[in-house]
Amino acid sequence: MRRASPPVPSRQRTTRGARQNPIAHPEHPVPLQAVEPRRLYRQIADQLAQLIASGEFPAGTRLPAERELAVSLGVSRTSVREAIISLEMSGLVEVRVGTGIFVAKPPEGENRPGGDAGPGPFELLAARKLIEGEIAALAAKAATPADAAALQQSVERLEASVNDFAAREAEDRDFHMRLAKATGNGSLELVVEGLWNQRAELWGRLQQHFHTPELTERTVRDHAAIAAAVAARNPEAARAAMHRHLARVAREFQRGVDNAPARSERAKRGARVPSPVRVQKVAR
Repeated sequence: MRRASPPVPSRQRTTRGARQNPIAHPEHPVPLQAVEPRRLYRQIADQLAQLIASGEFPAGTRLPAERELAVSLGVSRTSVREAIISLEMSGLVEVRVGTGIFVAKPPEGENRPGGDAGPGPFELLAARKLIEGEIAALAAKAATPADAAALQQSVERLEASVNDFAAREAEDRDFHMRLAKATGNGSLELVVEGLWNQRAELWGRLQQHFHTPELTERTVRDHAAIAAAVAARNPEAARAAMHRHLARVAREFQRGVDNAPARSERAKRGARVPSPVRVQKVAR
């Protein structure tokens, strides 16, 4: 028969416990705060920003190709796209459609914004696809005839404002907010409002480069398909239409950032040839 171990004195038990969890020891509080891992695209953006600040990429220099950056950093091209968008919003780079991404000349005395700028645009689109797809399905079950009519009227106003950026953005928001309202759940309205507030600054920047009248026409058709599915009380069709809508938006933005620069265009603009990129693989 095994003998029971002798009881540990209370002082010894306290000492062992303190070793295992010193931060929790009431006699020795440590002023630490919980840490959060930085988003992957922010790590990429910060590393590129440091290279720009150090003079590795002077103002006017074209950054290496997206594919080259993705390989050097050991990340996906989507993460690189989000990092570039973040740098553009900070004023560090300038995106020239069909030519490339160039280091911008900062205004004198201007401090660059830093820190984690929140979710990237492709993260946000993925979240919207998940959440708003279910909102559309629920709206198809719960919408009243007045809700369905309001959605259709929103589609018509959007179609009438395709050439007015501010009006177009307002009508786009109106449609998604009315769809959430049609669910009868006020919390879902707040969720969509929060998603839209995150969207506003990102989309304004992106559409300066990638918007065309054809893309607006596709958005009108997408909204019309969602409104029709809600009016028909078809949750599956409403969900699928929303998924198609947001997946298309993601593809368009990816295609816009993917525009490869032509060598002839680089020569015309007198862009410097970038030196080999000196980056480190980022931690996930």
